[in-house]
Amino acid sequence: MIKKLEELTNSAVLKGKKRLVVAYANDVHTIEAVHKAVELGLVSATLIGDRSIIEHICQEHGINSNSFAIIQEETDTKCVSRAITMINAGEADLLMKGLVSTDKYMKGILAKEGGLVAGKGVLSHVTVLELPVYHKLLIITDVAVIPAPDITQKAALVRYVIQVAHSLGNVAPKVALIAPTEQVLPKIESCADAAILAKMADRGQLTGGTVDGPLSLDVALDKETAQIKKVSSPVAGDADCLVFPNIESANVFFKTATKLCHAELAAFVIGAKVPCILTSRGDTMRSKLYSIALAALSA
Repeated sequence: MIKKLEELTNSAVLKGKKRLVVAYANDVHTIEAVHKAVELGLVSATLIGDRSIIEHICQEHGINSNSFAIIQEETDTKCVSRAITMINAGEADLLMKGLVSTDKYMKGILAKEGGLVAGKGVLSHVTVLELPVYHKLLIITDVAVIPAPDITQKAALVRYVIQVAHSLGNVAPKVALIAPTEQVLPKIESCADAAILAKMADRGQLTGGTVDGPLSLDVALDKETAQIKKVSSPVAGDADCLVFPNIESANVFFKTATKLCHAELAAFVIGAKVPCILTSRGDTMRSKLYSIALAALSA
């Protein structure tokens, strides 16, 4: 089982080289991460963007631009469209966001004609965090895609975090359904939904891991708190995965973990035709490399 993000790359290499296409690859951290992934034998890569900018960045940072195929496109939206066309044509296995904004990137993925999502498919942004203050990797969703998931979408989010946990070698992940309290309070939607999802897992409708909720965040992550509150749960204090009730709570947790707790991360969008790497334009080269490896491992 993978216990550190740095182990992702070796595990992904063993699965075989993937073909990566990057939309609007005009920034140094993306180019550095992709170059490292190419060097490691993780991917072959196509960069779509302004050729002169890409080649200038490569020259400035001692990167061989011949390591990639480069396709000239000047605007961010055209880069996204061209990259998605390559995916649909079977010319690439992974999609990655470069300097393009998240809304333009997602708009291309979600396009009804020529996009990467079939019918009523559910997309989810899944992040794997390595926190100095937690005893193992933590998988969370959804910080970037679904503002207020309904019960059906939440069931999909549970399945996705379990799927990602399995790709990391965790065959029996513990999934905590986060709410303001561990009590089942029908008037609080997150509590009611969590109770329903937990019962669905009991009945075999959600498989592959142990699912429990509602659980407050402190109960999900801290054994002593769970003991003090007398919460009897196989997940309490030892969660592998956190499914948040809405984008606000997930995003605040994510940014607290990365900015105040100095968590390393790997992240991608799951549920599309291929894994779609979605990191912040300000994320480090290391986070982008880990995200490429996670997506390759999940493909």
